[in-house]
Formats: sequence, structure tokens, C-alpha cells
Amino acid sequence: MRFLIDECLSPSLVLVAHDAGYEAQHVTYVGKSGWTDWNVADYARAGDFVLVTNNRSDFLRLYAVQPIHAGLVILIPSINREDQAYLFRRALVKLAELGEPINRVLEVDRDGDEVTFKLYDLPPGGA
Repeated sequence: MRFLIDECLSPSLVLVAHDAGYEAQHVTYVGKSGWTDWNVADYARAGDFVLVTNNRSDFLRLYAVQPIHAGLVILIPSINREDQAYLFRRALVKLAELGEPINRVLEVDRDGDEVTFKLYDLPPGGA
């Protein structure tokens, strides 16, 4: 799996992915800062990247019309960079268990000390 980290999240998530043995890029570091969401989605799809974002509403809408995509990870809460890293590490462990998230969304949320996951097909009907 390869990950593209959206600019709404910390660039340090690239290091989190690298430390776990995955390739990752940050939108800002690949010269795509300020791109519209649909440009980011197209870049992720063309590069076979799992997109990591906390911009849930926009990317769910964009990915719902994609016939095939490498996957979408949504970190639900808007949190500081340390907590982003923690939730992303937990997401990477979950993805290692689940396998490639082709045409799937993994939502990662936090309720106090508990991390919750929601996995579903997108577009509905799945991979």
C-alpha cells in the first residue's frame, strides 16, 4: 500500500507510514498544495495511493463516483499532530489486518481513550 496524505493533515504522517514500512507522500511535498479536492482525488487514483484525510464530506462525495480506487482513510476528529499520528498508526495496523482497501473507506474515530473503526465499501457494492 502507498499513502497520499492530504494537506489538511500533518506532514509528519509521512514518517509514520515510512516507520511502518509503507511508502507515503504528502500533498504539500509533491507540489500539490492548494489543489482542489477533485485534483487530489485524481492524483491519488492515478498513483494508486490510499488517500488519508480528515475532510470526510468532500472526499466521500468524490470517491462515491469513482469506479475503482485504492482506498480512503478518514481520521474523523480534527486533532493535533500527535493524536493524528496515533490514529494513523492504529489505522495502519488495522489495514495490515484487513489487506488492501480497494474501493473501501476506513474511518478512524476516537471516543475518549477508545479508538473506533468503521469500514465500508465505496462506491456501495464494493470491490
